[in-house]
Amino acid sequence: MNSVAIPPSALMDNYGSPTLEFVRGRGSELFTANDERYLDFAMGIAVNCLGHCHPRLVAALTEQANTLWHTSNLYRINQAEKLGQRLVEHTFADRVFFCNSGAEAVEAGYKIIRRFFYAKGEAHKNRIISLSSSFHGRTLGAIASAFNPVHTAGFVVGDAGFDQVEFGDIEALRAAVSEATAGIVLEPVQGEGGIRPVPNDYIAAVRQLCDEHGILLMFDEVQSGMGRTGSLYAYQQLGVTPDLLASAKGLGGGFPIGACLASEAVAAPMTAGSHGSTFGGNPLATAVGNAVLDELLSENFLIDVQHAGFHLRSGLEDLIVRYPSLLNSVTGMGLMLGLRCKTDAALLIAKALNSNLLLVKAGGNCIRFLPALNVTHEEIAEALAILDKVLSAYPED
Repeated sequence: MNSVAIPPSALMDNYGSPTLEFVRGRGSELFTANDERYLDFAMGIAVNCLGHCHPRLVAALTEQANTLWHTSNLYRINQAEKLGQRLVEHTFADRVFFCNSGAEAVEAGYKIIRRFFYAKGEAHKNRIISLSSSFHGRTLGAIASAFNPVHTAGFVVGDAGFDQVEFGDIEALRAAVSEATAGIVLEPVQGEGGIRPVPNDYIAAVRQLCDEHGILLMFDEVQSGMGRTGSLYAYQQLGVTPDLLASAKGLGGGFPIGACLASEAVAAPMTAGSHGSTFGGNPLATAVGNAVLDELLSENFLIDVQHAGFHLRSGLEDLIVRYPSLLNSVTGMGLMLGLRCKTDAALLIAKALNSNLLLVKAGGNCIRFLPALNVTHEEIAEALAILDKVLSAYPED
């Protein structure tokens, strides 16, 4: 029996009307129903951290699916406790809350920040400061904090308790802190904002500012976490430790899961009934999350990510030298790289798509490169060769 496609009219138009469809994938490759092969350097926007259908993840999901799917958090979940303990062992955190997405992890962090001061009898400390060009998800709190007019129009009423300052301007941030400030949230490497790492001296000054005023520092590592930058989390390369951290995307390798990590003191006010998630931390999601960590924490895996990132960055820098009128610079860390363009980045991505290479756009006329963390040097060379061919077809100035 032929499968029946869902009529486009049955879906809301918030994703537009994409026409390209993939029916199977393996590693860094995706295939259409006509068996046309694409090289995937987008990976579900940094979600499929081990590529498509990684054998270890398939095995973990299959085994758990044949055992137990869901019980709810009314009962103990061994897989969640194991995953939480491993995240604690390999990060600053003492406590973990599991949910289903990055936006939920961010929202949990915002609630924890406000609850922390409420529990101390300082309910007036409830405002959170974010940086310009940030992206924290699509829920009401998340879009209010990033305050991108494209995302907030028609949704956000008032400022929802958030202030925003210019990225990288420590004096503006210092001036924005008031008696009502409870926390500061930032991405160590901005994703949607153009693959912009926060400067080391700035992030150190932010930590010092939080300590001086007794406010909490939250990192959004939804995109930069889980090995993407060459360490388990990007903060581990920056010499600054947050009080809370939001994680998701690569945490499940393609299976929906999010997590909010926090220190013991910060998590203490989250008593029974203060927050929850029906599906969060269920056996299926956390079984896969443990399988992802098995790979990421295996010997030399993160070193290999660093090497692959260096190889890709070097290749992109070579292209900049060859096409200086079209390309500008490379930004980012590890395998979270951005190629800033002088030509239209969206058009270049479309041309790459026509040559069967999948890429993602970011702000600042930037192309994101988010391949699988286990991408091979041969696949990197293939992607660079495709880009070279596409760029060479541009008319000379």
